Amino acid sequence: MNVSASIVLYRTIPDELRTCLGALLSNDVDKVYIIDNSETNQLSCICDVDSRVEYIFNNKNIGYGAAHNIAIRKSMNEGYKYHLVANPDIYFGQDVIAKIVEYMDAHETIGQLIPNTLYPDGRLQYVVRLLPRPIDVILRRFFPPRWIRKTNYRYLLEFADHTKEMNIPYHQGSFMFFRNSALSRIGLFDERFFMYPEDIDLTRRMHKEYETVFWPEVSITHAHRSASYKSVRMLRIHIVNMIKYFNKWGWFFDRERREWNREVLEKYGGKI
Repeated sequence: MNVSASIVLYRTIPDELRTCLGALLSNDVDKVYIIDNSETNQLSCICDVDSRVEYIFNNKNIGYGAAHNIAIRKSMNEGYKYHLVANPDIYFGQDVIAKIVEYMDAHETIGQLIPNTLYPDGRLQYVVRLLPRPIDVILRRFFPPRWIRKTNYRYLLEFADHTKEMNIPYHQGSFMFFRNSALSRIGLFDERFFMYPEDIDLTRRMHKEYETVFWPEVSITHAHRSASYKSVRMLRIHIVNMIKYFNKWGWFFDRERREWNREVLEKYGGKI
């Protein structure tokens, strides 16, 4: 199928890795790069299951985007047409990747795709969103959900029809299916971001040149853990990296964010 994939590990639950790896291999992905940021290589034994799997041990946590960049560069050098960035807590049935490849082959204007995404209990996960404003981040991080229902409804595009394809400039990073030629043009993950906003940054850079599509014709499951809501350390990392993101793109004066968010709201039925 001419597809590679990468999974970044850090203190990953072994059973999650087995399930994700099994989904990729059963979908006939040509190559799976496992990039391990953990302190030890004890997960390497799980990866020694198929000749298509390449395990790379970093012996330190270099960050999410930087680790995936190792795999993406290998994918490009080895000539793969597509590359999937996958979280270890995703899984899906057979033919998902084949259907995505068929669709991407038929639509060369698409540089990046994310499928319909569900929680393990079957609820819809809102994985395409407006580009965040500082107020969106502050409200979602520090206020109870019941206080910010209207904000979430707008920001998460809950009003949109998720049974239809949408071209959205922010994809949540659990499943990012890339055309490698597009990545070669716009660049890889910005390694200044250790974790969290690297998916926003890369999707909006991709959106400048290509369509970045939510495609609901196939579904995956994502056991989203929201680590920064449960750990003070991860919360600090989230805050620090969102500051870097807004320093790069603009805090209150981000013309591109304003214009693209308006376009999304107008096109898909939200209130401006």
